[in-house]
Amino acid sequence: MEVIFSLNEIESTAAHFVSAVKDGRVIAFHGLMGAGKSTFIHALCNVLEVKDTVGSPTFSIINEYKTSHDEIIYHLDLYRLKDEEEAVAAGVEEALYSGNICLVEWPEKIPGLFPEDTLHCYLETVSNNERKLRINL
Repeated sequence: MEVIFSLNEIESTAAHFVSAVKDGRVIAFHGLMGAGKSTFIHALCNVLEVKDTVGSPTFSIINEYKTSHDEIIYHLDLYRLKDEEEAVAAGVEEALYSGNICLVEWPEKIPGLFPEDTLHCYLETVSNNERKLRINL
């Protein structure tokens, strides 16, 4: 699946994404700095009816959100991690194998820790207002 969307279409793109990935539990978002990973994850959290304030976990590494259906969603930002050992110490592996939805930024930092069925998505900037999302289903 590949789609180009404008930023004012991000909610509808996120809704389409949720229906396309169905039971995907661990979703890894690849993309350069500024490609829109956090922004897209924020839109996904809106679609998934997260009740908590959604913010970037750049410094906390892992944010835990609850949905209106009392489901837990993890948002991980691995940018600041040095290696897989540091990720394990931070609790990343527990989140990845929890069975809950995990939305992960900068997955290339710890490639060996991801479950085999991880869904990999790629975001890139097309223009100031457009992004391209590619999903390997």
